[in-house]
Amino acid sequence: MLRRPGLSVRQKLTLSYAGFLLLASALMLAVVWVFVLRYLPDGMLYGPSGYIPSSSNLMDSLPAAAATALAFLLAFGLLGGWILAGRMLAPLTRIADAARMAADGSLSHRIRMEGPKDEFREFADVFDTMLEQLESHVTEQQRFAANASHELRTPLAISQTLLDVARNDPTRDQGALIERLHAVNTRAIHLTEALLLVSRAERRSFSRERVDLSLVAEEATETLLPLAEKHGITIETRGDIAPTIGSQALLLQLTMNLVHNAIVHNLPEQGTVWVNTSVRPKTVVLTVENTGEKLSRQLVSTLTEPFQRGTERIHTDHAGVGLGLAIVKTITQAHDGTLTLTPRSAGGLRITVELPATAPHANS
Repeated sequence: MLRRPGLSVRQKLTLSYAGFLLLASALMLAVVWVFVLRYLPDGMLYGPSGYIPSSSNLMDSLPAAAATALAFLLAFGLLGGWILAGRMLAPLTRIADAARMAADGSLSHRIRMEGPKDEFREFADVFDTMLEQLESHVTEQQRFAANASHELRTPLAISQTLLDVARNDPTRDQGALIERLHAVNTRAIHLTEALLLVSRAERRSFSRERVDLSLVAEEATETLLPLAEKHGITIETRGDIAPTIGSQALLLQLTMNLVHNAIVHNLPEQGTVWVNTSVRPKTVVLTVENTGEKLSRQLVSTLTEPFQRGTERIHTDHAGVGLGLAIVKTITQAHDGTLTLTPRSAGGLRITVELPATAPHANS
């Protein structure tokens, strides 16, 4: 934004200090003037050589002396105001320097202003926190972009190889080749759709309406019931009406991902998935819990990272694209909620999504 040049804050503060000092001094001299005129009549002034017979000489010399005093006070106020303003605004200079460095792409710099807490230091602490969060977000986005590029390159490279084989070996089974290309292309489509979903949730570019998590959980479990039966998994669903505000489609996708994850990362047979919704004073909670192998806390802490599949506990026919729980995390954050992953002592995982609650009969 273009702005016309003007006085700096330091110059404005300096002029303010000097002006206030000059005004206070003028008022003080005016009080002295009135006091001399009203309370010291002729013959009552006392000087070094005794009483002065008349105050006329004093009254004649007072304006000149007052002007000299005011000039001195003005100069003193300007100099003192300039120094004081510089000291007071020094923290803002450090904050401005840090902001310029951030604008140039350096997000690792921190102000770390010392001294007792005041408005400027509180502002500096907030700015440091913002830089830390921004650096973390940019780093995460860069890592996500690099991983996404690698993941997208893999199916493309496989497709290229299969096409080269088909061109160099016309006698090769075309049906098997087409089937393999179809699988690779389907995987690439799923990955692209997942990336678009993550981007949409991060931008929060979705309309909000009243959503009952209990109905969403019921729809998700009914949709994935055939997959559970295929793997010999039992799904148990229960809970209370859990109204919140958000995107029906995104919250359904979140629940589908959680239930799907609980099914495919389960025991080889006779596993169980529990889906529960509950209401707290200010939040609603969706909990998806499953049996399975015992997991370390270190492994669990990485499961929401993009393209972290936990390969030692996954069914080969449902490897996914590695974005299931990453999408859950992104959708949860986009709805101002919290996501908690906890390993079960008996094996398996408990995932809790906590979202802001809304009134049961609120309008959408």
